[in-house]
Amino acid sequence: MTFSNQLTILRIILVPVFVLLLMQDSAWYKLTGVIVFVTASLTDIYDGYHARKYGEVTRLGAFLDPLADKLLITTAFLFYVWQGYLALWMVLVVAARDIIVTGLRVWAEHIDHPVVTSKEAKYKTFAQNLFAYIVMLFILLKEKTFFGSKVGAVMDEILHSPWLDYVMLAITLFTAWTGISYLISNRSLFLPNPQGGR
Repeated sequence: MTFSNQLTILRIILVPVFVLLLMQDSAWYKLTGVIVFVTASLTDIYDGYHARKYGEVTRLGAFLDPLADKLLITTAFLFYVWQGYLALWMVLVVAARDIIVTGLRVWAEHIDHPVVTSKEAKYKTFAQNLFAYIVMLFILLKEKTFFGSKVGAVMDEILHSPWLDYVMLAITLFTAWTGISYLISNRSLFLPNPQGGR
């Protein structure tokens, strides 16, 4: 259990913590929830850097790191759905894609044919993360205790405006496309070879 993998596990543990904090009525609890979310996000940046720098790249880490990131962002999206900011079906499409691809990556590791993450998938992850962070910032700015009623009213209007759905729709379509592209480009790993083997 390397230090990098410990950070990844910490990120997974922090997922329910930030959600429970954001669900509270107190503005201070919500602020703490945002801090926990940002902290968890920063561990995602650092654990990969630490693993590469100190030669701690492991198969366990290669599996857990993207899993922890997907869990963090998907949970944030589901919280936004619960708050009425996003449509559930789009989040379910994103989650389904990640579950399927993660499962196939586990299978690829099992048959000793690890798959390298594509550039498109990295762009997808960046877009999802950026969107999740921006919405999280708006939620914090909405708190009148910290930023006043005028700013809070503007943020509340933005959070309930159609543009959030438009952006999420674009992310959902791109996410689905990266999943389909992954299945097509790696079909030889998962489909029987007519000549035998895979």
